[in-house]
Amino acid sequence: MKNYKGKAIYNPSGKAGEYSYWACNFYVGCSNGCSYCYLKKGIGKATLGGNRPTLKKCFKDEHDAIEVFEKEVFANIDELKKHGLFFTFTSDPMLKDTIKLTELAIDLCTDYGIPVKLLTKRADWLDYLIPRLSINYRHLYAFGFTLTGHDEFEPNASTNKERIKAMKRLHEAGFKIWASIEPIIDFPTALDMFHATYGICDLYKIGIKSGDKWEKWQVKLFIDWVNVDCHEQSKVYFKDSLLKQAGIDRSSLPPNCVSRDFNMFE
Repeated sequence: MKNYKGKAIYNPSGKAGEYSYWACNFYVGCSNGCSYCYLKKGIGKATLGGNRPTLKKCFKDEHDAIEVFEKEVFANIDELKKHGLFFTFTSDPMLKDTIKLTELAIDLCTDYGIPVKLLTKRADWLDYLIPRLSINYRHLYAFGFTLTGHDEFEPNASTNKERIKAMKRLHEAGFKIWASIEPIIDFPTALDMFHATYGICDLYKIGIKSGDKWEKWQVKLFIDWVNVDCHEQSKVYFKDSLLKQAGIDRSSLPPNCVSRDFNMFE
């Protein structure tokens, strides 16, 4: 297991490692204002929190950040081509304050054949960014959206309805689409988000909020519902903590349920 830790690019561990083998963080803090955000709680609050994104202190400025990023890309290019690169765990890559550096980074990646995976709660960037992406590299982008179904807990983000509309538009444009149904606020709403994205989502990653405890039967029933309703073309990754609470072994899941090593780009 590689354990690379650069200023911009690194191998995430723990629960973050269930999302991607490689990740990039340029900024800390976020203006979406999500009440459940792990960055605002406990040990991460001092270094990763904040209500607006700020460039990490290890970078002099955004020009320095992209130069450092390029060097780290070249140092790991074969592995990055194999696994792809995730943006981002410590902010939202599509905020007005972060998107320009995100654009530079993903352009550099796709120029060298590196797939990129982005996760956002924003839907107001499509008209800006999509026309700027090369049609020749469209197969290297996977756009992900967090879907909780509870706008009241995400006051400054785009609404869940707007995010789903953006997913549909990107899907119709030929991009790979994935959804993070995490954290689950309640099971019926999480299932609604799943149903609302039928046919436009290639991969679902589903998890509970850290520390939440549910009855075993509730979690198992939810997993059963997802598996029954899932389209054959869509893949599902249930996070370890969710399966643990349900008492389900991953090896017993149906074929559409994938492991953390599943590669959307293969």
